[in-house]
This record gives sequence, C-alpha cells and structure tokens, in this order.
Amino acid sequence: YLTCEENFNGYFKAPKKAGAEHKRYGITEKTAGYRWHEFDERFDLERHPNEANRFGWIVEIDPWHPEKPPVKRTALGRFKHEGATVTRAADGRIVVYMGDDERFEFLYKFVSRDPYIPGRSDTDTLLDYGTLYVARFGDDGKGRWIALRHGEKQQNFALTAETGFGDAGDVAVRCRQAADLAGATKMDRPEWIAVHPKTCEVYVTLTNNSQRGTPEVPGLNAANPRSKNNFGHILRWREKAGNAAAETFEWDIFAMAGDPQHANEQQRGTIKGDAYGSPDGLWFDPSGHLWIQTDVSTSVLNQGEYANLGNNQMLVADVK
Repeated sequence: YLTCEENFNGYFKAPKKAGAEHKRYGITEKTAGYRWHEFDERFDLERHPNEANRFGWIVEIDPWHPEKPPVKRTALGRFKHEGATVTRAADGRIVVYMGDDERFEFLYKFVSRDPYIPGRSDTDTLLDYGTLYVARFGDDGKGRWIALRHGEKQQNFALTAETGFGDAGDVAVRCRQAADLAGATKMDRPEWIAVHPKTCEVYVTLTNNSQRGTPEVPGLNAANPRSKNNFGHILRWREKAGNAAAETFEWDIFAMAGDPQHANEQQRGTIKGDAYGSPDGLWFDPSGHLWIQTDVSTSVLNQGEYANLGNNQMLVADVK
C-alpha cells in the first residue's frame, strides 16, 4: 500500500533568509499557522535547514506484514504527492503515476527497472530501482515522458553537477527543480489518477487554478487552456501501444468542469450531466465507469462561481 504526503510545506518555518530551495516548495517564514516549530525545533529550518528534505515522499506500508517498518520510496521523487496509482507495463514492470498537487506543477510516472513476477520477485526492492519521468503535453495532442536521470545529457538539458545536481539523490530531493529544467508542462493542480481497466487509458483530475491566464501568470497551454480555471478539468491520455512504460502518448481533455449552463464560455462545463467543480478523487470500477469526487473548501462552497453547485459531490461518468 502506497501512501502520500501532500502539504508538508506548511509544517515548517523557513529561515529569515529563505533560499530558493525552500521557496520552490512553498516553505516560508510565515508558515501555515500550525506553530509546530514553537514546540519541536525540528520544524524550525533556521536550526535544522535540511529537515524538510525528510518530507514529501511516497511511503510503502505492507498490511500483510504489520511488523515491518514503513519504507520511504525515494526513487519516486519528492514533491506534494496527491496520489500514487499503480499499474503494470506490457512486460510486467511496475508503473506508478503521480501528481504534484500545486498550481503550475507537474505530472510524473515511475517505471521499475525489473518486472513483477508473482511469487518470484523481491517486492521489498522493486520500487528502489527504475526511472522517474515527468510529462510534457504538446499542443498537437501528443506527449512525451521525459526521463529525470542524473548524468544523462538529453536533447535540451542535463541533470549534472554543472546544472546543480550532484547525484541521483539531488534529483530525487529537488524533483521540482529537475522537472523545471526538463521543460515539463505546468499543470492546474494534478491530483488523482485512474487507469481504465479495459482500455488502459489514463485519466487525471486537474482540480483548479484561479491564477492561470492572469496578467501576472499568463501560462495558457493546450492541456490547461482555461484562464482563471476555477472549476478545473479532467485530462486523459493513451500510452503508445497501450504500454504503460512507453515514453510517448496521445492526449485529450475528457471534460472541462463547471456548469454546462454557465453564461461565460471560459467557465462553462462541457460534460452532459450535472454541474460540478474541482474534481479531485478518481477511480474506475471494474465495468469501466469513472467515479469522480469533488473537493471544494467550505469557504468557497455556495459563493461566487460555486453558488449553484451545492455541496461536494460523488459523480459517475460514462467515458465511452
């Protein structure tokens, strides 16, 4: 069982002169108001500047062996993980899809080096070795998974000592910075990911991004086309040859969330059915129906754009 850690940046109080490393992960001197640093000095980065690097990882728990300690799967990268969806590639390798739940952050996948062979594979180490990728969505409906490998010079970047990455550990700890250098596509808060049980299409919820397309942060792109994206959207892709380990894919937008009757085209929902906003949880049942949970804070519900949407919802979509 893989569990995730999302809003760890709010645990810490940054040094008075917070560096770029802390700022890139949203760690500030202001904190999120938890005040943990007043009672446990480990959360005061003035005293313990590297403590935040212990947070933001995927952790594996083995429910069949509760005596075993949880294991941090550092090869899967450090960021604000919203989920970790596991599937198998055509050759049996394990693939983990992950979203970094923050405005203008990225979509990742990890592909294990070795295949999973039931009854024979060492599952204790299966997620220790492999390749971490970040997604780039082209405006032509095609996409590419860019490998975040230390020391490898790619077409337009390299994660080397010259670019600030001394080893593979640096890439894992400063995963966001590595994805920046790779030129990955900045998304509207990628959250849950689900794989269709029959077609192997992959779906991701992009919850919202009210800052997209504003004068301060223009940044519109084909995969995130809506300015002030208060309602969010759901995007899907098809890996080449249906193989989850493929390095290229084709993509489209499954649905723009919102009210289908909204007067403003930029806020109007495109799905036939109920109005909804901020899709978050995502899961396919065995028959191929897509279940969608929405997640809107209570401070926003019944106000502004959400005034006619009521409470948070559980919906189901026919993706045919």
